Amino acid sequence: MATDDNSFVWDQEIIMSEDLVSPTSVQLCYEYLNGSCIRNPYSPGPRLILYAVFGFGAVLAVCGNLLVMMSILHFRQLHSPANFLVASLACADFLVGLTVMPFSTVRSVESCWYFGDSYCKLHTCFDASFCYSSIFHLCFISVDRYIAVSDPLIYPTRFTASVSGKCIAFSWLLSIIYSFSLLYTGANEAGLEDLVTALTCVGGCQLAVNQSWVFINFLLFFIPTLVMITVYTKIFLIAKQQAQRIERMSDQTAKASDSYKDRVAKRERKAAKTLGIAVAAFLLSWLPYFIDSIIDAFLGFITPMYVYEILVWIAYYNSAMNPLIYAFFYPWFRKAIRLIVTGRILRGNSSATNLFLE
Repeated sequence: MATDDNSFVWDQEIIMSEDLVSPTSVQLCYEYLNGSCIRNPYSPGPRLILYAVFGFGAVLAVCGNLLVMMSILHFRQLHSPANFLVASLACADFLVGLTVMPFSTVRSVESCWYFGDSYCKLHTCFDASFCYSSIFHLCFISVDRYIAVSDPLIYPTRFTASVSGKCIAFSWLLSIIYSFSLLYTGANEAGLEDLVTALTCVGGCQLAVNQSWVFINFLLFFIPTLVMITVYTKIFLIAKQQAQRIERMSDQTAKASDSYKDRVAKRERKAAKTLGIAVAAFLLSWLPYFIDSIIDAFLGFITPMYVYEILVWIAYYNSAMNPLIYAFFYPWFRKAIRLIVTGRILRGNSSATNLFLE
């Protein structure tokens, strides 16, 4: 959830420094408006590089996650409760790339917000909603993988399409209701009114979050994180035990049912490993931001603006990482991409294509 709390101090430092510079050296976001924020543009070279890096991340997030959603929804072979969760997760990352990253690119490079006060708040709501939706999806995915690895034969009867649908609905509804309620009621600014009033300027997009709500935001991130770490630790231990048991079994004495169970368990362990990497990537991307936000709120917004922007964009880039992880570990996803990109999915009965045969 990339709110611009830390930019309060940055703005304050700029305002305090206005008297130290000549009027001709100050650039404004809106040159002919009173109360405009001060603009601190990059030189042309770094500016072009930043636009390229941030823009590439947005394009990758949109296109990559769109391919994930199209693959899972088009090919009947991929219609499973677990994959529907993955498709919903891809939808959250797709929306980050579409509704959040392009506008944040302009804000980060130009140091000004040119999209109006209304979209400033909406942009932050989108940011928060999609972040929390992602982590709730990943939490449910980890539980799904635990059930699949611990008892793969009864897994299809326990994690059904109905259960998957409820997990998806919970992930989206809780995230959206919480984020929009917090920011549109103004509860996040309680106790910070004087600071907000003093530092508000035209062309800024700074939404303050007080200590109480920063702590709650952190808990909403930390609790699912703790669940995921616990679950994937158990998955690792189960996988290790299964591997040791398979090594002890001889091919001559293994029963056919045991052999089938071992093959299913091996497939589920591989899926769990891949999704575990996606979870680890999410945590490594977002954890620095959340740790900084809670430290910053309790120490008076001391994070330098450039550090804050780096942390925000590391978190944003996570939305582009999952499709790359799937492409690297899943041959079926690479095959689905080829079929989509070459237009072969437009052929009749292409949805019945067997993606698991090369």
